[in-house]
Amino acid sequence: MRFSRRTALALAAFVVVALTGWLLFPPSAARQDRVVGLFTSLPILWSETGDFKKLVDAPAKPHWARTVLEERGRLVPLDTLLDLSALRDLVIAQPRPLAPEENVALDAWVRTGGHVLLFADPMLTQDSAFALGDRRRPQDVVLISPILARWGLGLTFDEDQPAGLRESAGEGLPVNLPGAFTVVSGGHDAVCRIGQNGLVARCDVGKGRAVVVADAALLESGEGGTARISGLKRLLDDAFAR
Repeated sequence: MRFSRRTALALAAFVVVALTGWLLFPPSAARQDRVVGLFTSLPILWSETGDFKKLVDAPAKPHWARTVLEERGRLVPLDTLLDLSALRDLVIAQPRPLAPEENVALDAWVRTGGHVLLFADPMLTQDSAFALGDRRRPQDVVLISPILARWGLGLTFDEDQPAGLRESAGEGLPVNLPGAFTVVSGGHDAVCRIGQNGLVARCDVGKGRAVVVADAALLESGEGGTARISGLKRLLDDAFAR
């Protein structure tokens, strides 16, 4: 088949435009070059079960939050915070107690430009398949006071508040028995702005950024729903803003 000169020029122009568009707006698969670390005791990446076969089998449907996180890049699970040098973005959700050297490493990483979204729930309400005391159970009460104090934050909890899922005023996030952040003295080179009801603290720490949420009900298993999905996306946008 032979093409006229006009047709050939039109095809060449189309290829140039298409290639330019790909370079300026690459396909979403290119996001896989971006890595997002995940450090959590919550069953976001695995099935919470005592049955070994079910544990190793891939779940029929991934946790809704995993799907949202993977839209930001390749999700890398972490079992320690001692070496974060390969990361720029990190999500910490209801972590186990941090070792002193992990507190130091996390603080240093943020100060040199790291971005972290941290969920710190003083009274986790998510159901678990494991009994209290079982090491496989998600962390019921977050214990991260040293790193919060380093950033000039204190975490309080009102034991008299009513239980039950509700929407937080100001932030529009689902919460259940949330804590509240306060600004405390002793923070080092950190400026934190605390939102309504103390639910979310947004901190500039050195050259980096930390967005800290005093509840983890947003990340509960089951259907994500519009409120949960949009809420997590807003927090990720806030924490990972360049």
